[in-house]
Amino acid sequence: MPMSKARGYNLLAHYYDMFFDNHKVVWGLARQALIGEMLDRATSVCDLCCGTANTAVELAGKGIKAFAVDLSATMCKLARSKAQKAKAPVQVLRADMREFELPEKVDIVICEYDAVNHVPAKSDLGRVARAVNRALVPGGYFYFDVNTKSIYEQRWPVPYFGEGRDVLMVTHGGYDVQTDKGWLVADFFIRDGRRWRRSKDRIDQVCWSDDEIRKTLQEAGFENIQAVDIRDLPVEGLASFPPGWIIFYVAQKASNKRGSSPNGSSPNGSSRKSKEK
Repeated sequence: MPMSKARGYNLLAHYYDMFFDNHKVVWGLARQALIGEMLDRATSVCDLCCGTANTAVELAGKGIKAFAVDLSATMCKLARSKAQKAKAPVQVLRADMREFELPEKVDIVICEYDAVNHVPAKSDLGRVARAVNRALVPGGYFYFDVNTKSIYEQRWPVPYFGEGRDVLMVTHGGYDVQTDKGWLVADFFIRDGRRWRRSKDRIDQVCWSDDEIRKTLQEAGFENIQAVDIRDLPVEGLASFPPGWIIFYVAQKASNKRGSSPNGSSPNGSSRKSKEK
């Protein structure tokens, strides 16, 4: 069984929809609960760290002008293919989330599936927030979710097994106290004729406290910052998520008319056990 080592999001990109598609329904319901009203009024969005562009394709299908941004060349290729098959007019751009630029400003930037945690260092969150701020119209919204230290300590050490046609995947991970990062290794066993080839991807994630996130967003020019625990969302099927594992954030770019959005709406989740500072 020959083994090769791949760097993060090579094999994971290729098999992402096969093994992680189960999150799509829950995250879609969360998106609708928290920013559904704004999306109904939005004319343009950016799916930042889009992966295979599930969100961008869905929103483009509703008539919203959609941009999709990802650093992974494989993800961008898969995103373009998915958009073409769906006949969805999504413009896919390969760029780093810390310094991406769009052809035009958008109403909402969406960054889902703990993508923000993938930056190399804690200080990079400020670069991401400033890049997002530049990409938004005045009063526009930044919507994202983050993993917390708790999920790295409690969930990631538990092995996860996934099986598809001619491929098996086993993940295990944990929290590194010295680097203050979560880490996850995905071992892939891929059928190659009569043999099985073993390869692996490794993902490292940075985590922040709520105070760190709020301070960074405020310094980047955001206001009306709201945080909602995944367990507090008005969505069924979240019993498997202990409180404190995943937090969703909605932040608004400052505008001339303080507190107003480009579409005259506010986050649907703002009155549902959310924290505002």
